[in-house]
Amino acid sequence: MKYVEETYDVCIVGAGHAGCEAALACARLGLETIIFTVSVDSIAMMPCNPNIGGSSKGHLVREIDALGGEMGVNIDKTFIQSKMLNKSKGPAVHSLRAQADKADYSREMRMTLENQEHLTIRQAEVSEIITDGDRLTGVKTVSGAIYHCKAAVLCTGVYLKSRCLYGDVVTHTGPNGLQAANHLTDSLIEHGIEVRRFKTGTPARIDKNSIDFSKMEAQLGDERIVPFSFTTDPDSIQKEQVKCYLTYTNEETHDIIRANLDRSPLYSGVIDGVGPRYCPSIEDKVVRFADKKRHQLFVEPEGLHTNEMYISGMSSSLPEDVQYEMYRTVPGLENCKIVRNAYAIEYDCFDPNQLYATLEFKKIHGLFSGGQSNGSSGYEEAAAQGIIAGINAAMQVLGKEPLILDRSESYIGVLIDDLVTKENFEPYRMMTSRAEYRLLLRQDNADLRLTRYGYRVGLISQERYDWVCLKEKLITEEIERVSHIIIGANEKTQNFLKEHDSVPLNTGTTLVELIRRPELNYDLLAPLDEERPNLHPQVREQVNILIKYEGYIHRQMKQVEEFKRLENKKLPLNFDYDQIQNLRIEARQKLNKFQPISIGQASRISGVSPADISVLLVYLERR
Repeated sequence: MKYVEETYDVCIVGAGHAGCEAALACARLGLETIIFTVSVDSIAMMPCNPNIGGSSKGHLVREIDALGGEMGVNIDKTFIQSKMLNKSKGPAVHSLRAQADKADYSREMRMTLENQEHLTIRQAEVSEIITDGDRLTGVKTVSGAIYHCKAAVLCTGVYLKSRCLYGDVVTHTGPNGLQAANHLTDSLIEHGIEVRRFKTGTPARIDKNSIDFSKMEAQLGDERIVPFSFTTDPDSIQKEQVKCYLTYTNEETHDIIRANLDRSPLYSGVIDGVGPRYCPSIEDKVVRFADKKRHQLFVEPEGLHTNEMYISGMSSSLPEDVQYEMYRTVPGLENCKIVRNAYAIEYDCFDPNQLYATLEFKKIHGLFSGGQSNGSSGYEEAAAQGIIAGINAAMQVLGKEPLILDRSESYIGVLIDDLVTKENFEPYRMMTSRAEYRLLLRQDNADLRLTRYGYRVGLISQERYDWVCLKEKLITEEIERVSHIIIGANEKTQNFLKEHDSVPLNTGTTLVELIRRPELNYDLLAPLDEERPNLHPQVREQVNILIKYEGYIHRQMKQVEEFKRLENKKLPLNFDYDQIQNLRIEARQKLNKFQPISIGQASRISGVSPADISVLLVYLERR
């Protein structure tokens, strides 16, 4: 029997959010790339929530964009409502979130892939990886076709041996009834890859015509829309936005859930997988937060060309009859009609401790992994891993240095460092609290932090890189200028300050001191600044933030210097730590398992004490 046999530079397995970013990165770097998907119609599908961004996740999207990724560009084309979250708080936690038209988002991303030079899309299930010793040489599909390659990226999402459950109904499919990938897990286990079982869930979709929105609170988008991508012209995306709605569960809802817990596969023992702590099902919420009288529910449209509404905050795996009963206790949903049942999905994924910070498997040279298959949750976390895995697969094929972002320069660095150095026993979710240096890692300055890396690897154009360099220069010059502008205590100034509820001046002061006042800002003070240049809005925003938070920023930069000192002390790869006799046994075991790349990374491994770090430092000095 004859089988298809082809050769590519890189194979991408899976075409979800991680796979799309990985494939585009490799193809845009000139490598012949093929991306496999169980269904071409599922490219960049959004099987759960209909939005991109959110708290900390918006930071990830901005960082993907700064590296040359596509997620931010794509949501700017397809959003139907946009809002900057946490505006009442400091800029460190401001985070953009946009409701997407699900169908349009997937369609646009598919077109981007289809029109990308050097990229081939193939609808096929990959069933095996092929190796020569510890080196990947290709992949094989269920049809027997062999695709030789120099590197591959696994972006299998929630499809590996997946099954969907609600009540006693179990279907062995991927999300939305799509085909599961039932063969690849066995091949990976045969090659020594450790697999674990996780689960996640999704709420019911409700027919819009059966909802009474008068009983809910309307949630509007921002008056002035801020784009995700630094390349999107803000004026080009100002448009009429759809409404979302807020409602709540109540004690009646909770009583119905409690009375039927024994019928939930979560509590009956049918589900083996571990679910996400920070995105629990409604059953989990009712049990874990028994004192709460109600829980928020956001009712969000799935798109402009469908009447399906997503009930955010009420994912469940309870039986169909219980779902009808509990949803209909919610104000506005008394007569609701369910279009799609809520369900849980269970799937195989990998222990990310098996990966280097490059997202390459330690056991198989040339095999990388990105996305939810690494034990994370969320579209944004997946896409962030996908672009890094794709870049590093490409760098390896091209014989160039890998890209490793650290915790002090990006949320992506925090995400990957947490995955590869910490023992995660549940789906990982990004949060602003996980970033130690979050005042430096704001969503507004992602381009200033990361564009140089995108340019270095070849995903950012010369023109875009030059603009970021100019922007940095203009920010520095403007801060220097306003630091020397003296504002006198004259009548014009006093009237201005009074008008803006600010304390009058006793004597002249610098413009920078006025900008630091909480009630004032750089743009507001324009009438007092006669020499003010006409600067780009992005430059003005940075000038204002850097002046207002100068003391805090300076303090964090000092902390980063110490962090960098330890990160720059590199440890040998594939090293046998049993050779260092003064290390405790637990530390040797953990260091041998994780194979940290630096003293800094070693210090973040649970079970490695400060005393062990001192021993490692002495060892490095002797070497």
